[in-house]
Amino acid sequence: MTTPDTPPIGFDQLGLIPPLLKALADVGYETPSPIQAACIPPLLAGHDILGEAQTGTGKTAAFALPLLQKINVAVAKPQALILTPTRELAIQVAEALQKYAHHLPGFHVLPVYGGQSMVVQLRQLSRGAHVIVGTPGRVMDHLERKSLVLDKLTMLVLDEADEMLRMGFIDDVEWILEHVPATRQTALFSATMPDQIRRVAHKYLREPKEIKIRSATSTVSAISQAYCQTHSGPQKLEALTRILEVEDDFDAAIIFVRTKTATVELAEKLEARGYSVAALNGDMTQGLREQVIERLKSGSLDIVVATDVAARGIDVPRVSHVINYDIPYDTEAYVHRIGRTGRAGRTGRAILFIAPREMRMLKTIERATRQKIEPLSMPSADAVADRRVAQFTNQIIEARNEQKLDFFFEMVRKIEETHSLSAREVAAALAFLATRERPLQIDPATVMPTPTFSERPERTERPVRSERFERSERPERAERGERSERPPRENRDDILAKRRTFADGKLARYRIEVGRKLGVLPKEIVGAIANEGGIEGKHIGQINLFDDYSTVELPADLPADLMDVLQRIRVRQVPLKTRVVAPGELPEEPRRRPPQKKEWSDKKPGGFKKPEWKKRES
Repeated sequence: MTTPDTPPIGFDQLGLIPPLLKALADVGYETPSPIQAACIPPLLAGHDILGEAQTGTGKTAAFALPLLQKINVAVAKPQALILTPTRELAIQVAEALQKYAHHLPGFHVLPVYGGQSMVVQLRQLSRGAHVIVGTPGRVMDHLERKSLVLDKLTMLVLDEADEMLRMGFIDDVEWILEHVPATRQTALFSATMPDQIRRVAHKYLREPKEIKIRSATSTVSAISQAYCQTHSGPQKLEALTRILEVEDDFDAAIIFVRTKTATVELAEKLEARGYSVAALNGDMTQGLREQVIERLKSGSLDIVVATDVAARGIDVPRVSHVINYDIPYDTEAYVHRIGRTGRAGRTGRAILFIAPREMRMLKTIERATRQKIEPLSMPSADAVADRRVAQFTNQIIEARNEQKLDFFFEMVRKIEETHSLSAREVAAALAFLATRERPLQIDPATVMPTPTFSERPERTERPVRSERFERSERPERAERGERSERPPRENRDDILAKRRTFADGKLARYRIEVGRKLGVLPKEIVGAIANEGGIEGKHIGQINLFDDYSTVELPADLPADLMDVLQRIRVRQVPLKTRVVAPGELPEEPRRRPPQKKEWSDKKPGGFKKPEWKKRES
């Protein structure tokens, strides 16, 4: 059993090919974590691996990188299978593989899991994929249907095996292990090693290399940590700006995002809101990066929006806050990020923005860091206004105590005499002028509703396969007229809060940039506009699909803020870019074909003629 203490200097010493090294550099990985250093060489050498490591230690890259190096992209058949206990983890692993394979043209990974349309998965499988990431139950379904053929499989990975045991998947896992080529290479990872997992390992793995990594991840005790749950888009930006306004002891902040483009976009949005901010990313020259850091140190800059790779090594004592605007890919990155604050004996503050679907990663970070991350609600508009009034009051008092104001006293006296105004009226007008760019009162019309999220029920353990219904024994579905009541959506309160009212009246045609070529469905367009834009279905009219775009009828004269939202809403990962259709811009809407009426005949039973093909059969 190996427990390496000192990882190599860099990934280039592990035998990885240049495209993978370039992808690692793109995401900011400079040195391998202990699990990566221990697993990558033996996996590249073809050995089976039995790894005991906590979630968040970087084990996804530990098996993903050797797996990708062995893939033959020219063969569009599954060459690797990764089993995960949950669909959330399956999606996460698939996204990581896509990220690491960025410089491997033609590579395709496919996640398959329960709850997703079987028809969609069958169509995607028929197109071919190099790696399949899935939950055991759905992988079994595809193997039984023969829609998933693993005759070219060279590698099998069991991720979080103890979790699959806890959820009752271990019988499914063994069934799959018995139905894949015996010559495949196998890697099994588990946070703990109960007897049943060890039994499976010894039965199905060939002389595995046993690797055990103890998580040494820890956080600075001087850093207080909190998370704010919010959706992406305008609401997330609103939450960020409100938090920046009300946070105590704010001096300077580093805001982390995932991509270079996002650093520039977010910095521009914050600068438009009056903050002293700059972007910091790998595309900048070393001179520009050093200039940004020097400005942060000197106090001429208060906020830096950075990627992981660009922020490595930043040591600025005045950084009081680290904000994870985009959640990091793993716990190692999280610890490196928040380590930018709480320096030189000071206290620090780390805030994590997280979407409802990312809550699993939050729990992973808490387990790895052994520290509770407290929830933080988005500050209300009243709280922001109160903080602005308090800051403005302090500025007035400081100016009164520290500045010579004789000239201004005389100026105010003359205004009082000349225009018959009281000192209070003059002061109120001056206060308005002084805060015009940053109003002390927030216009209610511009306030975005505070997001609300319903608590997700605790997940119950899944019974083992033997205790579940066999296909032939499953209860029959309810009759068509006895549909069970659908449970409310988790984000129903948030959707209702976005609802806007429109008078029943004139509709206008709007163009959106998604069409038939993307396989978009009208219900997807309605759902996106209703849920994200707050326009109820009754105010959404006819939708017509064309090859490269579509048109939808919506209330005429939509307000500017709503148009901004509708332009950025995404359907099938494509922004709608909604805009009003100019007269004569688009072809006439296709006419709907009238329903075909059955031909009446009094010579046949029932009054309708028998179809010709029925006649031939009889």
